[in-house]
Order: sequence, then structure tokens, then C-alpha cells
Amino acid sequence: MRYIARVSSHDADGDWSTRHSVLTMARRTAALVNALAEDRPGSDRLAEVLRAYGEKGPVDLTARDVARMREVADRLREVFAAEHADEAAVTLNRLLGGHTGPLRLTSHGGGTPWHPHLDRDDDAPWDEWFLASSCLALTVLLWDRQLPPGRLCASAACRNVFITQGPGPERRYCSRRCATRERVAAHRRARSAPPRG
Repeated sequence: MRYIARVSSHDADGDWSTRHSVLTMARRTAALVNALAEDRPGSDRLAEVLRAYGEKGPVDLTARDVARMREVADRLREVFAAEHADEAAVTLNRLLGGHTGPLRLTSHGGGTPWHPHLDRDDDAPWDEWFLASSCLALTVLLWDRQLPPGRLCASAACRNVFITQGPGPERRYCSRRCATRERVAAHRRARSAPPRG
């Protein structure tokens, strides 16, 4: 079962609303999908990601939890692979309709500010919580922008997903590292191509 974070609305780690914004929760989804795509993601690696995105206290994940979360990550990857909002919406509707409970508000017994959940209850298993909270965040981003909430990295050498919302032009790569690697590879291909004549 999931450990329920017990925090006040003005805790020492910063403003609760910033740490648990829709965008932050969507970025947590991408980080977990990426961590779960690793060859053998360990519970320590997933706990590290969860703590980086606001989970408090011990994060006790069993091998079974990790395996089930990996199945969820594969389902969520389909949302990131969607080229258009309609395709992302169809995938999200399928996930919402088949794998989440009714929308509800919770304060985890008064330990947190009120916030929405789509999992069955506050003690839902990790995989159910991961799918429900991810679907909720990705749905709100799609609704807000009328665009797919994320993408797959355009680098052939990378399997990462990322959230597209942010300043500047639309991104094609998950990181500057991938963008630079692809730019250097394209430059080398152009230099090694035979001259036209």
C-alpha cells in the first residue's frame, strides 16, 4: 500500500501548491515513465523520483509494485506518443474509463490541503495511484492547451518522454543533450556526404 504524505500547507519544503501543481505532477509522470523504462528499474530509483516530486516519508515499493508500475508506464507512454490532441484524448479516455475511480477530493485525513484524486481510496496500491494521478494531470494539460500534453524524444538514441508545456518554441527533444547530439550527428552526416555536382 502507498504511504500517505502527511504535510502541512506551509511546510518547510516550500509552497504545497507549487510542489503539487498540475504541471509538476505531469512532469513527475514523465520522470516515472522514463525511470520505469530503464532495463531493471529498482525500487530505490523510483523512490528517488517520487521524493524529488514531493512524496514524504518512507517510500516502500516491492518488486511487485515496480512490475505493476512498469505496466502502467507502458500504458501512459501511449499518451506521450500521440501526435494530435484527439489521439491523446482517446487514449486518456480509455485509461480513465477502464482504470480509474470517480473523481474525489481528499486531504488525507487533514494532513494535506484538499486536492483531487481518481484512485479508489487514499490507500490505493502504487500502480493504481500512479495511473490515476498521471491521467488526471495529463488530462488537465490537454484540456488547458488543446494539444497533446507530452511527446516522445525525437532522438533515435533516446526512449524518454517529456512534457511539452513551457516557454519558447515547441520542443522535439527531451533534453539539451539529446538536441545537441542530434545536431552534431546531422552536421557530421552533411560533412561526409559526397558533394553535389
